Amino acid sequence: MWNRKELKAKGKAAFQRNYWKCVIVALILTALIGGGAASGRGSAQNAMPEETALAEELQKAPREVIVALVGAMAGVSLIGAAVKLLVFNPLQVGCKHFFVVNSDNPAELSELKRSFQSNYGRVVVGMFLRDLFIGLGMVLFIVPGVILAYSYRMAPYILAEDPNVSGMEALSISKQMMKGHKMNTFLLDLSFFGWFFLAAITFGAVNALWTGPYTEATGAELYKTLKNA
Repeated sequence: MWNRKELKAKGKAAFQRNYWKCVIVALILTALIGGGAASGRGSAQNAMPEETALAEELQKAPREVIVALVGAMAGVSLIGAAVKLLVFNPLQVGCKHFFVVNSDNPAELSELKRSFQSNYGRVVVGMFLRDLFIGLGMVLFIVPGVILAYSYRMAPYILAEDPNVSGMEALSISKQMMKGHKMNTFLLDLSFFGWFFLAAITFGAVNALWTGPYTEATGAELYKTLKNA
């Protein structure tokens, strides 16, 4: 069984060898995965009075206007979903691959393009299926969703490294790799709690300059360890 302290030590050493590039890639990952959701929640909370007023105005609006507005909103949502599916998810896979490469030697930012140059279609499908299954698990019950998130945690790394693997195969391989390791991985994540707390009280500064690249580099070390197990 792998050791959390050793993985974290390897991850820290790897990202410190290539500090600023790791910081940049971790910031990109933060923006892709968490930034949009966080800003969306904040906007929704701050806009409650305006939304109430808008709802009242819409009740007075002609039917054609309401239909047009709903259509426009649906179109914006579809465009956002397409951008996430076709651009953000493959870029996320490229970021994960960057940290795997960086584990052995300082990686270049060009590694982020890997998913767009190789296995693009399978990356798109695999990440879509991963998000779909985890999302369904979260909708049904939170616990199954969390378990699925840990089961499919290695899928982005697998899709980046093997150009011949399909989306479903990547999920299946990840599930097998994580078998018996989900709880230890949860405890590994929990061991960064102090850093996450510091990131929160410094308004994200610590996350940008340390916690983000530190956790991503450690995640890459976990992937390599499970892959070679």
